[in-house]
Amino acid sequence: MSSRMVDSTGQRTEGPWQLPPAVIVPLDGRNLPVADVIRLADRTARPEPDPEALKLVEHSWQTARGLAASGRVYGRSTGVGANRHEQVQPVDAADHGLRLLRSHAGAIGRQLPARQVRAMLAVRANQLLAGGAGLRPDIVTSLVEALESGAYPVVNEYGAVGTGDLAALAQMGLALAGEHPWEGGPAPAPLALDNNDALALISSNALTLGQSALALDELRRLLSAAQVVAALSLLAVDGSYEAYAEPVHAARPHPGSVAAAARSRRLLGAPARPTPPLGRIQDPYGFRCLPQIHGPAMDAADALERVLAVEINAAAENPLICPEDRAAYHHGGFYIAQVALALDHFRLALVQTARLSTARLSALSEPNFTRLRPFLADGAPASSGVMILEYAAGAALGELREVCAPASLGHAVLSRGVEEQASFASLGARQSLRVGENYRLVLGCELVAAVRALRQRDLRPDPDLPVGRAFELAEEVLDPGLQDRPLTDDVSAAAAVLDRFTEL
Repeated sequence: MSSRMVDSTGQRTEGPWQLPPAVIVPLDGRNLPVADVIRLADRTARPEPDPEALKLVEHSWQTARGLAASGRVYGRSTGVGANRHEQVQPVDAADHGLRLLRSHAGAIGRQLPARQVRAMLAVRANQLLAGGAGLRPDIVTSLVEALESGAYPVVNEYGAVGTGDLAALAQMGLALAGEHPWEGGPAPAPLALDNNDALALISSNALTLGQSALALDELRRLLSAAQVVAALSLLAVDGSYEAYAEPVHAARPHPGSVAAAARSRRLLGAPARPTPPLGRIQDPYGFRCLPQIHGPAMDAADALERVLAVEINAAAENPLICPEDRAAYHHGGFYIAQVALALDHFRLALVQTARLSTARLSALSEPNFTRLRPFLADGAPASSGVMILEYAAGAALGELREVCAPASLGHAVLSRGVEEQASFASLGARQSLRVGENYRLVLGCELVAAVRALRQRDLRPDPDLPVGRAFELAEEVLDPGLQDRPLTDDVSAAAAVLDRFTEL
């Protein structure tokens, strides 16, 4: 049974859990896909660390301890940031680790939802199994215990600029040490952490990666649902299938556009080489350019997933402990420009698809396309019908556009100037999580209008086709009344039903 529930706005909420013991997600530091991060965050699967990977963690830990005891290793035998030249005496080693966690656990802002924190735990556990961190294996097993029990540390929103989620992971580290609260389930037994565990534990972008995985999953589902809504709108205005014809996209074969056109044909039951319709020669861009606009968004989603798959399975800790060389390599692998740019690319592509939805909504209000009264109004004189939906969708689109601004344009100079650049991937992940609510509302406005137009025209899509099944699902939740009335509840219901469209 899925652990996710959806409220009236389509937002995922926490609910009662049933963890299927047979569903296992192996963690080996090499092969964890984005889809399994989602499963672990939702507690629809349980993690199982690979025994060979745990041996590698042990070997790396022993190597790191030896290096820290005999030489200068950043964050273990030295301070961090601009304090990197300050030596830590062996007698102070354990205290240095805890002081580092305490000082860095200063995240601020709202408390993050359980799903986001569990996604962070899943990513961090898997990264540690890649064997480059050089910390004690007990930390991995404790993170796995937390994922199994449902426990998650209290983590606050702000504390990173895309060069490591230091504050959030320090809160997690203090929770593992028994100094910071857990919620959600039985917490792992406290661990005795020292200088060899502290920086190694927090030198990661696990929260950003977990949030990015959740955002990718949500937005990809909405992008899929958007094509279904667009297909209903096309039927409501007697639109042409020509724009989705196979020869059109074979002549300009961008992978996403080819796939988007093929899906539109499948949703509508359209032939590969449709006959041009009588009447208007071609449709507005909202219908005619759908493959050219949804296609790039699909390609951007795939590109983001490829980047996340690398990072989720990366040993990116600084310094990287390399047992084969008995070396600690100091580097900049924590700088996740690829993630920041891929997130920005995806959001920018998505805002184009949302703008296309508002264009179709305008067409649905136009008698020249629907052969109905303006704004799909009833017979009452000067009735406004769905007029307000254009304003509401435009307002939601405005905020969506704002959070789609490139986070990678940000800049920061920190730690007395020695950390003079930042990717702001962490901001990009938060922005991407926030896109979903507004995107869902924009699509909800279009769906309300499309179903209303089809009802007024007495057009019922073939129930054997995906578009027909979508119409039936929408009819179940949308009020058939045409009189002027508040449409708030209609849009909320339409927004919530979108999740069922992704299965079509």
